Amino acid sequence: MELIMRKDVPVEETWDLSLIYKTEEDMLADVEKIKALADTLEREYKGRLTDPESINHCLDLYRQLTEKLELVGDYCYLAVEVDYYDTALQERREKTGRLMAELDSRLSFIVSEISDLDSEILEKAIQGTEANRGFLRDILRAKPHRLHPEAERVLAAVSQSFQVPSTIYNMAKLADMKFPSFTVDGKEYPLGYSLFEDNYSHDSNTQVRRTAFRAFSEKLRQYENVTGAAYNAQVQQEKTQSDLRGFSSVFESLLFSQKVSLDMYNRQIDLITEKLAPHMRRWASLIQKIHGLDRMTFADLKIPVDPEYDPRVTIEGSREYIEKGLSVYGPDYVDMIREAYRDRWVDFGRNQGKSTGGFCSSPYGKNSFILLSWNERMSDVFTLAHELGHAGHFRACNAAQSVFDTGVSVYFVEAPSTMNELIMAHYLLRTSDDPRFRRWVLSSMISNTYYHNFVTHLLEAAYQREVYRIVDAGGSVSAPILSSIKKQVLQNFWGDAVDIDDDAALTWMRQPHYYMGLYSYTYSAGLTVATEACRRIETEGAPAVEDWKKVLRAGGTLDPVGLAALCGIDITTDKPLLNTIETIGQYIDEVIRLTEEMKG
Repeated sequence: MELIMRKDVPVEETWDLSLIYKTEEDMLADVEKIKALADTLEREYKGRLTDPESINHCLDLYRQLTEKLELVGDYCYLAVEVDYYDTALQERREKTGRLMAELDSRLSFIVSEISDLDSEILEKAIQGTEANRGFLRDILRAKPHRLHPEAERVLAAVSQSFQVPSTIYNMAKLADMKFPSFTVDGKEYPLGYSLFEDNYSHDSNTQVRRTAFRAFSEKLRQYENVTGAAYNAQVQQEKTQSDLRGFSSVFESLLFSQKVSLDMYNRQIDLITEKLAPHMRRWASLIQKIHGLDRMTFADLKIPVDPEYDPRVTIEGSREYIEKGLSVYGPDYVDMIREAYRDRWVDFGRNQGKSTGGFCSSPYGKNSFILLSWNERMSDVFTLAHELGHAGHFRACNAAQSVFDTGVSVYFVEAPSTMNELIMAHYLLRTSDDPRFRRWVLSSMISNTYYHNFVTHLLEAAYQREVYRIVDAGGSVSAPILSSIKKQVLQNFWGDAVDIDDDAALTWMRQPHYYMGLYSYTYSAGLTVATEACRRIETEGAPAVEDWKKVLRAGGTLDPVGLAALCGIDITTDKPLLNTIETIGQYIDEVIRLTEEMKG
């Protein structure tokens, strides 16, 4: 179980970044083209953006630069994410980051000059283009928060430093943090970040699971101060930028680009915390009862209901599940899935120095790249389906929209991914009438899809909100404060159903989403939309599928309210969220009923 080094991972289990550039030399050639485009933009348009025609001619060229810059950035970023031990790859990414910061600074005049124009000129420019329309509308919307052009240039020039807290966090977590093994009943077990999160946290052996959690937490605690300092630096610079741009709060600042209201953000956290907690406490009690635990601890929350009925799935074996499960979207979607396997879009390998969790990156004009660590569990099938949801979303979006209109609000971006998890689960439910199989599928939905998005990430969001409230009031945070906040949030949600100790409080150290603004809460927001849209597909069939495809193609041309409305969902009300919470409660009720029947 000891993790291997990156060089020892079988090539068929790695992604193929040559799908972006055949060689590093090809990437460097694009870097030179980017520099030449920047020179042309600066020479021909600086100080001359005065009318709709010059604006759109400039943006047409800037769009070309943006597309190439995205490819270069992803090529360098993705290489590091699978091997934080490779210093040469890190240096290349840093060099690319410096180039991006330099170009942002040099070309900041584009947005500044356009923003300074009368709104009437901007409106005429908007009417004269389709490809640049979204970009111009965003400039118009942001006009009240633009700074003096020189201030914007300076901020762009130092923008790379804004990534330093995240870099420190990842280096501490993925490169410096070396975990010792632990021993249970005379047997030694290796330990690592992904080994704990992907294996031991689900282990049905209580002594192994709890010992692993204790050893894992002891190592985290050795890094709590540097991690706390990195996070404090992150939120302080976000607060500074919020103040500079005249936002009333850091919340307003971070939600601005998401195009959602503070009410929508708070409702997502408050309603779930209040309404879902009773259901999840029943779930925790069920787990405790099934496994005969003396007490329910935070380390026990991810144990499967039926660990002996957790089929092992190979990478190749997952293909059939996913192709059949997601075939509801039609043959084009299935072709994309086959292409993903055939052309190595996915990095399945498990190696030291690789980023934990999973993500999907979809550079404009290319295929997607999916990172995960394959553990031969059905949960991995759901994770891959989730990430393919992002891939399918951006394949549709990128094909239909200009690069300027592919920036989907993060409030909505997790809807297509979580939708795929639900579609997969409903497919599995239709394949068998066996009560044990049905209980396994339903419990997988609860413990994976809904627990991960409606509990884990939601509680991260509740914790994060308290941090930003402190920062908004002029305060700062440190490791003891962060642990205290996290512990209180967990205790408020789980009540007496789960013992929350000081090790559980350290889970604030495990999430990179905190370096992405207000991101954590968007998982539950996306899953709320997905649950309602999936219900429509299950009841209405093809018309609902077609509506969903329209949503995927729309990209960033609509805000979250508009995207949801496109598939018949009104997220300006409590109804979709309450419906989703009720659905989770019904699933838990059925798992409890099936458990009693099987026992009887």
